[in-house]
Amino acid sequence: MSDHLFVALIFLLVVLTIDIYVGVSLRKILQPLRTWLRRLVWSLDILSWMVTAIILYTMIFNPRDGMYDRDLFENITVGLFMAFLVSKLLLIAFLLIQDVLGWPGKLRRAVRAQQARPVNESRRRFIGQTGLVLASLPFTSLLWGMAKGRYNYAVKRQVLYFSDLPEAFEGFTITQISDIHSGSFDNMEAVQRGVDLIAAQNSDMILFTGDLVNGMSYEIEPYLEMFGKLSAPFGKYSTMGNHDYGIYEEWENEQQQIDNTDKIMDHHATMGFRLLNNESLKIEKDGQHFRLAGVENWGKPPFPSKGDLDATFPDTEREFTVLMSHDPHHWDEKVLHHEKHVDLTLSGHTHGMQFGVEIPWLKWSPVQYVYPRWAGLYAEGRKMLYVNRGFGFIGYPGRVGVMPEITVLELRKEMA
Repeated sequence: MSDHLFVALIFLLVVLTIDIYVGVSLRKILQPLRTWLRRLVWSLDILSWMVTAIILYTMIFNPRDGMYDRDLFENITVGLFMAFLVSKLLLIAFLLIQDVLGWPGKLRRAVRAQQARPVNESRRRFIGQTGLVLASLPFTSLLWGMAKGRYNYAVKRQVLYFSDLPEAFEGFTITQISDIHSGSFDNMEAVQRGVDLIAAQNSDMILFTGDLVNGMSYEIEPYLEMFGKLSAPFGKYSTMGNHDYGIYEEWENEQQQIDNTDKIMDHHATMGFRLLNNESLKIEKDGQHFRLAGVENWGKPPFPSKGDLDATFPDTEREFTVLMSHDPHHWDEKVLHHEKHVDLTLSGHTHGMQFGVEIPWLKWSPVQYVYPRWAGLYAEGRKMLYVNRGFGFIGYPGRVGVMPEITVLELRKEMA
């Protein structure tokens, strides 16, 4: 049995288990409801199985479409499947509460050889209907995230103050983008709006912090000219992300993977981005300079760890330094403790999980339990980290609460 078929069978078994449990419960939950509402729920359940069938077909006969170079139909299919799955799991959580709470009483009566009282169907139905209403919330949210959220670009502005910023760079602006993931795009006009928004910031410099593609070099090719038209007075610079090494593809040999990565690097140059892979250079203005550096991806397993700060900074000269490093884990694990003082590190990678809550009094996403530095600005002493929420998307083809981001950072001299 091929690996793809085995995975597909496990997938089918899990989905069947979930749907059987939900289906049996729905019969009782929906019984007192209006006919049109029952028909709507059952129609959605049938649609969920149609979507599941398409996913299964893809897993068996064209597994690469699960991540690479998706079109609109594939994105809609994956998004619907995820919306149905999350909603069903939430409904199951409510149903399990009823089942789990009822077991102690059943066991006590069984031990006492007493006849079990009939299950309180009205209470179970109420809990199930409550779960059904609440399950509709993530379902509709995920649908909205697909329809509107994924290309709803947000400009995030941040003024940063540094005591050692050279005076010539007072008010210097940097536009940061990250995680383009061109293989997920399915609307060129929408992407063009995002690129136009980047250009409209008129920043002194544009920095891109990795994940140009989902895995294959050809994914960015339809957009090379679009991103190539971006310009900035002090240039465009970039670095590599974990997806840019083709680690999620099945290669016939190692050379194919190397050639794919080399082609991705060439695409950076085609778009006019100077790729900084474990290297740094001076950005000069009015006889003063700051150090701009970029490292290859450094991540915890299973992500590639190619970033090398020692190679990036061959000396430890004290100068204002900006570092591009795709994975924010690198900042905590290496950058903070390195002998070279890095004033500002720019990262991406997390996407804010493309799902969360960001309001003035609450900032939360499930990704924070894996990446404590998951979005926005962080500081330790005189060192700062900014984590961009990503320009594109991958996996779930949408965004809920955490919008695709274009970051504009203004550097200011901190007054003594």
